[in-house]
Formats: sequence, C-alpha cells, structure tokens
Amino acid sequence: MTDLVVRGGTVVTAEGTSVADVAVADGRISAVGPGLPPATETLDASGLLVIPGCVDVHTHLRLPTDDEPDRFFQDTVAAAFGGTTTILTFNNPGTGISEPASRSLIAGLREFRARTDAESAVDFGLSAVLSGHQPDPIAELPALVAAGVPTAKAFMVYDFRLTDDRLYAALRAMTDLGGMLQVHCENATIIDALTADALAHGNVGCRYHALTRPPYAEAEASHRAIALARAAGASVYLVHVSCADALAEVAAAKARGWPVYAETCPHYLSLTDERYAALDEAELIRSVISPPLRSEADRQALWLGLALGGLDVVASDHVPDRLAVEKRVPASPFPEISNGAPGIETLLSVVYAEGVAPGRITLERMVDLLAATPARLFGMPAKGAIEVGRDADIVLFDPVADRVLAQSELHHSSDFTPYEDRRIRGAVRTVLLRGRRVIEDGAFVGQRGLGQFQQRSPSTST
Repeated sequence: MTDLVVRGGTVVTAEGTSVADVAVADGRISAVGPGLPPATETLDASGLLVIPGCVDVHTHLRLPTDDEPDRFFQDTVAAAFGGTTTILTFNNPGTGISEPASRSLIAGLREFRARTDAESAVDFGLSAVLSGHQPDPIAELPALVAAGVPTAKAFMVYDFRLTDDRLYAALRAMTDLGGMLQVHCENATIIDALTADALAHGNVGCRYHALTRPPYAEAEASHRAIALARAAGASVYLVHVSCADALAEVAAAKARGWPVYAETCPHYLSLTDERYAALDEAELIRSVISPPLRSEADRQALWLGLALGGLDVVASDHVPDRLAVEKRVPASPFPEISNGAPGIETLLSVVYAEGVAPGRITLERMVDLLAATPARLFGMPAKGAIEVGRDADIVLFDPVADRVLAQSELHHSSDFTPYEDRRIRGAVRTVLLRGRRVIEDGAFVGQRGLGQFQQRSPSTST
C-alpha cells in the first residue's frame, strides 16, 4: 500500500500547475493525479502549493568542529525550514577544511565526508574548490568526478585564484570528464588596484568594499571566463551574477548557442547598493559580500533575466558568518572583512515574495529556477520535480501567509539576517525529505543524519 498521499494541493512543476494528489511509496513519488486511492497516511494540502524541495547549489557551510559540533547540522536544519531539501556546499578556505586537506581535492573530499556524513538534516553534496594553492588540482579531477563530485569551483579573485592558463586547463579537463566548472568572475587586477588606491587615501570603511568591486570588474571577468570556456570547448557556470553588465555577457553567449549557465542570488534580487550610503559601519558590515549589492537598475535587469531565460538558477550563496567572530565587529579595514551573509533559510521565501507575488516570474518559473534546473545541471536526476520516480522531496507552501523576517525567528548558525524587518508574503508549512517529515506545521521533526550524501553523475545537460 502507498505510504502517504499528499491530498488536494496545487501541484507546481516547471511545466505546469494543477490541483492533484501526490502518492509516496518507499521514499519516492509513486503517482500524481486527482483522486488517488487512500494510503497509510494522508497529508492535507488544501489551499497550499505543493512544490519540489529546493536544490540550493551554492552554500558555504562551516564544517563541525570539537568546539562547534552542531554548526553544520544547524544550517541544514535552517535549509529544511526554508523548503530546501538538497544543498551543495563548497570546501574553500574559511569553511573549516583543514589546511593539508585543502591542498588536495581527494583529501579534501575524504575529510568532508568524514566530518559530515552523519550530520545533515537534508540531502547534501560537495562542489570542490580548485585552489591556486593546491599543487595540481587538475590532475585530481578524474578521481573527483569518479567519486561522485562532477562539479567544481574556481575563483578569478583572492590569493587562491586560478590564473587564466590554469582556468583554461580546468575548463578543458572538466568538459572531457563530463563535469562542469563553476567560476567566480571578478577582475583581480582592477579590484587590487582600486583597493590599494582606497587604502592609500585612508578609505578603509565597509562601503569601500563595494566601491572597489565595480560592475565592470565583474563584467570583464565574465566575458573572459566565457571566452576561455569557448576556447576549451567547455560548458561554464557563472556563480552569483549581480549586475546588468555581467548578465549581458551571459545573454550574448546564450544567444550564440554556447553552453553558458548562470545563477543569481536572492540578495541581488531584493537589496540594492543604497544601503552602502544609508547605513552606519555597524550595519554595513552585514552587507560586505562579493560581488557587492548593485543598483536598482541592476536588480530589475536580473529579474528580467530570470523571466526571459538569461539566468538559469537562483541559489543562496549562504555564508553563516557571525558579527563578532567571522565579521569581527568592530570592523577591520574592508579588505580584512569576511565576505558573505546568510540566506539558506530565506531562499524560497524571498524569491516567492519578490518574484512570484508581484508577478515578475510565474510559479512554474520559480520551481524551474529553484529545483528543476539546478537538479538537472548538477547531476541529481532524482531531485527537482513532483514526478513519478523522483525522490519524495515535497514542500507545502502557503502562498497567502504574511510575515516579517527576523533573525530571532530564523534557525541558521549566523547571528544576523540581511532581511531583518522585511515584510514578505508566503511561508513554508511542511517539508518532506524522501517521504519523511522534517518540518511539520512550522516545527522541525527531522533528525541529524537523515540527509544523505549525493553521489552525483556528470550531467548530460552540459
């Protein structure tokens, strides 16, 4: 007999929306349609949207340590509260990976698995980081892909960035293996020069972080990454596109039929650079992120890109910094401030409230951006859709709920949210992970270790 029927909700897929029941057996979706037969359990979804669990492919979770054993688990619980049932995270410097392991892709993967396999409340996986500090990460890519990690990230900035020749080699190697390289696109020469000039003039405050990372630095690097991918015959995935100029580079490549994919993040869709002028240093440090927040015109361009297909994915870029610890308040000179802000729990809520509710994108497009396309591009065919045979990762979402976001009501391991006091529409009510309840009526009912490591396959879509 069927284990569970989710009855009477509005089922949303990337292809369409209908009122239907969803049957679950052995952790998988076994049927979708009206009037399905009774099951052992029934979950009433009347008046709610029934959507696939979000797949957040860009997070920077901190690994558990002896001093902070619950931190990784806590952020995966926060993901569940936000309707995300699968996360991919990076093991770049600053996430708690040990220095010897960070110098080897395979050693880093082994350490990641050893420290996380019994920790997660949701399904999870790794996208490894290729570092300029590693002796020869490209030589390790075949073993990495064979171990179920077919995506990796390279940076064009920071002291661990890859030079252009190494970036080209990584792109070529990944495409030969059927994998995909994610690239953080900012021009290091421009940023380093502007930073040095700012410091020479005594401009050390938080707002100069944004002023030294202009949109044209992102756009130029995006153009260069796309050109390198084209030369290598490779697909490429641009992370956290923040501005119209960088989006134009992506759109031009897509118009030519090149395999270029790009994501943006909720903070670029909802917040703008106005706060850099309006807030004092104590508040500004919460918005030190890379790339920085952009103009209202850029924000509107990103929404248009999401609606028209210039952008493929929305991901959180969750960084669970704490003000007194990683951010180190009072603020240091801006180059020393940890970059990033939390967002793993607010991903779905912000995209719905800022995108679907005001009519910028459709429900179907939201599901495509948050679930279907990330699952497809990142090699997780069991995820991303309310469809027979897929994992029963199901979110019941109340589209008319009205609430105000506040740090005091969130569950991540950071101690602030960039969305404090922001009124939004919509709320997650119940979340199933492979048919098991992890959030029920707004309470966590899952368990540590329920989440399974996702041993991914190279995507045929890239």
